[in-house]
Amino acid sequence: MTSVGTTTAGSGTVSVEDPPLGRVQRLARLQALQIVLLLIVTLAIFTALKPDTFLTLFNLRGIVQNTSIYAVLGVGMTFVIITGGIDLSIGSVLVFSGVVADKVMAAQGGQGWGTVLLGTVVACLCGLGWGILNGVLVAKAKVPPLIVTLGSLSAALGFAQILTKGLDLRDAPKTLVDKVGFGDIVGQVPTLAVIAAVVVIFGIVLLHGTRFGLYTYAIGSNAEAGRRVGVKVDRHLIKVYALAGLLAGFAGILNLGFFQSTTIGGQSNTALNVIAGVAIGGTSLFGGVGSVFGTVIGLFIPIVLQNGFIQINVQPFWQQVVVGAVLVIVVYVDQVRRTSAGGGRKPRIPFLSHPGRRSREETA
Repeated sequence: MTSVGTTTAGSGTVSVEDPPLGRVQRLARLQALQIVLLLIVTLAIFTALKPDTFLTLFNLRGIVQNTSIYAVLGVGMTFVIITGGIDLSIGSVLVFSGVVADKVMAAQGGQGWGTVLLGTVVACLCGLGWGILNGVLVAKAKVPPLIVTLGSLSAALGFAQILTKGLDLRDAPKTLVDKVGFGDIVGQVPTLAVIAAVVVIFGIVLLHGTRFGLYTYAIGSNAEAGRRVGVKVDRHLIKVYALAGLLAGFAGILNLGFFQSTTIGGQSNTALNVIAGVAIGGTSLFGGVGSVFGTVIGLFIPIVLQNGFIQINVQPFWQQVVVGAVLVIVVYVDQVRRTSAGGGRKPRIPFLSHPGRRSREETA
């Protein structure tokens, strides 16, 4: 991970990243490697059990397609969780953005790329608006992220149901469905997967190669120390939640193309699934540690489990049980590691309080 460095404040020196956290970050890299190995082992087990059907091009294509929309959402969620926050609203924002985009495209009346582009812009703007609202309430109103995004989850879904009277809309243009939802770029490479890959690469570069990513890690590590070295913490938090909202809106138009419907009743577990994937992928729910690549690997595991269970005639509901157990284990191990690295002091749950207040308590 990236180190922010030190600066002088008064007569002392303030470190944005303490040595113990450096040890935690090195352990997190090891955890990411372990998650990759877990995914490989999972693939190997299902391949051995169903060699004729699991490791086929058709099946792997389906797994990649099913993970693509989650991957887009996961990029934004990774940034939020690294800052020590949480965003429970992404599923509802996805639905709301898809509903508004569907209505706008239906009013436009076309079936071509022009209509699709208009719907994409509208969906992204809707998501961006919800993200900015979340960010302002977290950064300026000092409301805990859990409460803010829980409220947004309910409000966004409620507005979507008001606009549709509780009924799914199915007015997606033919181009969106045929070229994006079920289309291929080259051969059997799904368009959805390529779009998701572009978003993931953008997220990796933004997180690991820019000042924006550097500030994201700094706030999650110690927001007060970051503020002392010149990081505009409140402004950056708004940008991070805006990014998560923007990507949720973009996922809304992709979801509309893939399912040919606004799926109002089908996104209740989306946020929890994405958060689970992010955490399983090595991003710490205590903030300050994480990677987009790890998130993508973490998101593949639940999809592979669900797909594999269906093929070996095990109820796919067991996937939720297994993922829940793995999530608890991952968070527990992360807590033990941080407690050990912090000299026995147990880490606080960050998204239950405001980042600035939490960091001042830790600094003191």
